[in-house]
Order: sequence, then structure tokens, then C-alpha cells
Amino acid sequence: MPKIYLCFVWHMHQPCYKDLVRGEYRLPWTRMHALKDYYGMVKLLGEFPQIRQTFNLVPSLLLQIEEYASGQAVDPFFRLALKPAEDLTEEEVRFVLLYFFQANPAHLIGRYPRYRELYDAWRAADRNYRRALHFFNAAAIRDLQVLSQLAWFDEEFLSGDGQARALAEKGLEYSLEDQQVMGLKQLEILGRVLPVYREFAQSGQIEISATPFYHPILPLVCDSNIAHQSNPNVPLPSRFRYPQDARLQLERSLAYVEQKTGVRPTGLWPSEGSVSDEALDLAAEAGYRWAATDNGVLARTLGHAAGPGDTYRPYRWRKNGRELNMIFRDHYLSDLVGFVYSKIEALEAAADFIRRIRENCAPILAAGRDALVPIILDGENAWEHYPQNGRPFLRELYRRLDAEPGMEAVTVSEALDRVADDPLDHIHPGSWINANFDVWIGFEEDNKAWEMLLHARQAYADTAAGSIPQQDRDLALEELLIAEGSDWNWWYGPHHHSENSIEFDQLYRDHLANVYRALRLTPPAELSRPILKRRLKAVHLPPSRAIHPVVDGEVSSYFEWMGGGSYRVDRRGGSMHGHRFLVKELHYGSNHERLFLRVDFLESEAASLAGMEIRVLLSGSSIRIRLRESAAELLEGGQPGVEAAFQRVLEIAIPFSRLGLSASQPAQLQISVWNEGLPMDSLPEEGWLEISAAGPPEWGG
Repeated sequence: MPKIYLCFVWHMHQPCYKDLVRGEYRLPWTRMHALKDYYGMVKLLGEFPQIRQTFNLVPSLLLQIEEYASGQAVDPFFRLALKPAEDLTEEEVRFVLLYFFQANPAHLIGRYPRYRELYDAWRAADRNYRRALHFFNAAAIRDLQVLSQLAWFDEEFLSGDGQARALAEKGLEYSLEDQQVMGLKQLEILGRVLPVYREFAQSGQIEISATPFYHPILPLVCDSNIAHQSNPNVPLPSRFRYPQDARLQLERSLAYVEQKTGVRPTGLWPSEGSVSDEALDLAAEAGYRWAATDNGVLARTLGHAAGPGDTYRPYRWRKNGRELNMIFRDHYLSDLVGFVYSKIEALEAAADFIRRIRENCAPILAAGRDALVPIILDGENAWEHYPQNGRPFLRELYRRLDAEPGMEAVTVSEALDRVADDPLDHIHPGSWINANFDVWIGFEEDNKAWEMLLHARQAYADTAAGSIPQQDRDLALEELLIAEGSDWNWWYGPHHHSENSIEFDQLYRDHLANVYRALRLTPPAELSRPILKRRLKAVHLPPSRAIHPVVDGEVSSYFEWMGGGSYRVDRRGGSMHGHRFLVKELHYGSNHERLFLRVDFLESEAASLAGMEIRVLLSGSSIRIRLRESAAELLEGGQPGVEAAFQRVLEIAIPFSRLGLSASQPAQLQISVWNEGLPMDSLPEEGWLEISAAGPPEWGG
């Protein structure tokens, strides 16, 4: 009987945060995710011995984890987390307050009441250091030092390790001894990461695949002009063409991962699923047996949409006498795990996932063919958006898979051995994001970064071998390979935003400056100036007077919403790409009888809104509205006194009497968009928006 072979590939990656010249780690995210994700994601499989998976490891990540575990890594974030609060300088206290709240507010900060209290106090001080000192004495700072680290501890330790569990249960009023225990526990967790991969790989329950050493976009390193093939309109910088660097990143990756895990990878997840014929040729030459990318690339390769019948099968790419097995990720299902299932209950999410796979595979199985279902996604960033780091969801999913007839979770190599492949004579050049390279090249900041990289690469090539010590020349090359990584350009351009964007920009330019210093050259002056431009953040303007809009789904007059409040946020993604944004901004206000809401949607999504459901949660009240073509339908038998209309915008009027609010009470608001029972977008993205529902006192209420 035909079977469904489910291939999970979890991609584990962080860029190289270490300044090789100063020997200091500039950002802590390798350490933090090593505490929370890298160990536990593998260890969890010990509860489900029949579930087999593939873990993709980036060598630059392993290198950093090993340095942390051995105590070699110098990390100012870790140092300040362990320093007695009473001994912190003013500058260090400012640093702690600025950076130690960088965690998911709902699931990491909110899990610990004291951490949430400290977070609320920091926000109440408007993130102003001087104001915050009225609340943050030494005891509060020490609680922040401990909880900001403990929030990232893996579930395995929080439940199974006596000392870690005791720290979590204590919750506040931590001592210097508690700080020391917290630091020692971190080193213990970090020391377990590489051994757990070796253990599970040698048992055969996991397969280890790899990515080029410092996570470069291989096709662009081979030839940056390839970007024109996937998007002819993108403006490009001067041509960067160094396939020898791409080859080196591939070859070193194979050797390093084998050295650290005890197994030689046969599979490749090219950074960001970025492929081209030249990149695949180099991968096959290096010794990889298979590679993976996105089914958006498959669609561009085949010349038509790639449904399950196209996606759920392996291919064999052949060109110039070389060949490579290829699989193509189910983009939609992978993104459900990454971005959507975190918003619903674990049982419901796991059931929905299995149901969708069954439905997608039914025609394939009916035709007598096996189905290979590739689910490939980031193995770290998604889980902080789930309760308990995603463990309830993963346990329920694995439990169901274990019991599901005719469905088996296997490694990629196992699936390739069991499922017949189809031929491919070429591959469309592109990445998993829109089957092009626009995230990394083409915008002003991106192109400036590529020009700087090119100049540094040319300086290295122009420096004669033997003119400087080999050790320094090797350092220059290492810094170049790091700068070729994809992560720097991830944060340049308009696509993504991070609270650490400034640090990423500085570190990228420092890597390039170190190339020149190692070559005994003066770094160009341009490397001292930021590439990054200023970014807009969320703008929340409160109401200034009463409003009286007509609820007709149209902005019939500029003046009808004048004086109302508004909330608009920069809707670019954070550390992950793939969230579908639908809501553009919110307007709100009231008169003495009713609260008015207006939801504006992105123009690019207007055609897809019909059939979607809008859920308004407002201080305990819930209103559900189905969007129709030029209409809004109130669900659940209607809502007494509530009006809603949808044309170009969604307008809603809600009587204050229904909300049970007095004129002096603020309201907590969240608006979310659902499609086919799944949450697609929300505003705000996390938590609640506090609004003045009744308005100024003179409005009445």
C-alpha cells in the first residue's frame, strides 16, 4: 500500500556574533537559543523513538556553541547577568535595562510574574533610564538578571533539573548564590548540545544535514548578477563573482560538521533555500547527495503552480555530468507550524496539521504512489511564540504521528531511498522567499553592503601572498567568509526589523574593517559610517475629541475620523520571514454613547479578504464578524446594538453599555484576522493595545 513519508527538517542557525580581532561576542543569541532550543528539540525525540527527523546544522553555530560550553566565549550580556547588582556601574545598569527585556512578552516574560512586573515597570517609565531608577533598586536589578536568563531555559531543565526548577519556582528575591547557580546551569546546558546530536545521529533517529559554513547566499556569492534571472527589475550593485568562496564554504562545512558530530552529512539546506544551477553543481562536486529548497522555486522551475502532486515527490537534478537529489518544502504547511499554530491550542493545531496532510496526499495515494511531504523550517525562533516553548504542540503532534496508519516520520535520506524520483534538467535561481533574492540584494542598503564586501574581497585578492604573515592572511579570509553570510543583509532593506539592527550593522562593518587590518591596510572611511537608515516604529496616537463617523465601510469624509485615535506599526517581519500581514492600521474613538473602530487593510490583500473572519476582543467582550463582498456579517446570532460595515475599510460601532465600561476606564483591545479556522494576522501582534475607550471626561460616557 502507498505510504506518506513525512520529512521534518529543522534548521538550526545563528550568524557569527564574534568579533575575531577583539575576541568578544557582540550579541547573545547563540547562547540564548542554545539554552532553549538546540538541545531540547532533539532530546524530546527520546520520548518518541519511532519518530525520525533531520536536523540541519550550520557550522558557524556549532563553533560558537562549543566556545560557550568550554567557557572560552566572552559575552558582555552573560558577564552582566552574573555581576552582583550592587557592583554594576551606571552604564552597566543602563545596558541591563535596555537589553534584558528582549524576549517574547507573552510566553517568556509573561511566564514569570516578577519578570512581567519588571517589564511593566520599564514600560511605565517609557523605557527611560532615569525614570526607571525610581523602581529598579539592586534587588529588582538582580531579579531581572536572573529571570532574563531563566526565561530561555529549556523545558527539560525547568521540569527535570532540581536546581533549575528551584530557581523558576522561587520567582523573585534572588540572591548572589542564585545568580551563580544560574550561570553554572547555562554552561551545563550548553555543554549538552553537541553530545545530544552525536547520540541521536549515531542511533539513527536523526539525520544531520548541513549548510555552507557561514550561511552565505550561495548563488549570489557565485555570481550576484544571477539575481536578475529571478527578478529582472531589481537594481544590482557591482558584480560580485567568487565561486571559489562558495566552494570553500561548502567543503569546510562538510568537514567541520563531521568532525563535531561524528557523521558526514549527505544533505544540504542551502542558506535560505537559495539555489542556482551553479550552486548545485558546486554542492554535488563537494559530495552532497541531496539538497532542499522551497516549492516556490519548484513552481518557477516547472513553469506552473506546484501543488501537492508536484511538491510531494523527490526529484533528481542533473547537469554537466553531476546530479543531486532534490526535495521542495511545502511552504504553506511549514509556515503554519512557524507562524500560525502558536495561536491555537496544541490539540487543535496537531489535528489540523494531520488532517491537511491527509487531504493533500489523498489523490497521490489513490494513484498508487507514495508521498514524500517535506516540512522544513527554522528550528528555533518559532517556539518562543508558543506556550511552554512549543513542547505541548510537538508532543501532541508526535503522539498522533506515532499512531497514524500509513504515515511515517522519516529522515530525508530514508525517504529518498523509498520514493521514486522525477528528473530535473535545471533549477530556477531563487530562495524560499518569493523564489528570488530580493531580501538580500537590490535595495539601497543591501547594495551598499555588497559594494563594501566587494571592495574588501578585492583588497584580499590584490594583497600578494607572502607579503604578510599567513596567520593574518587566514584571519582576513575568515572575516570575509563571515561577511558573506546572509544574516547581515537580512536586516538591511525594507523587509525586516530587529531591536538589534544597529548592532548587526556595526558588526558587519567591523568584520569588513578587520579584513583590512589583518592585511595591514587602513579600512575605508565608509566602514565607519552606518549602512542602516532610521526605522519607523509603532505610532499610537490617542483620541483628542469625540467623533461621529457613519458606519458604512467607507471613509466618506476626511473629517468623520478627525480627532480619533490611531495605531500603526511598521509591519515588517522580525527574525523570521513568512508572516502574512493583512491589517494596515487601526482608528478608534467614541462619543458619549458608542465606541467606534475602523480597521484599514493592506491594499495588496483587498482581493483575498472575502470569507475571512475578524475577531474583536475588547475588555472581556468578544465580537466576531465575517467579511463578505462589500458587506460585514455579525456572527453568533448577531450582537445586540453592534453595527458593522465593510467596503474599503471595516467600521464597527459598539455601545458602551455592552462593554460594561465607565468613562474613566481604559479598555484592552486586540483585533485578529482568521481564515478557515486559523489566525492569520493580529494587531497588535503580541498582547493587548490599551486604548482610552470612553475618551476625555467632557465626552460623557
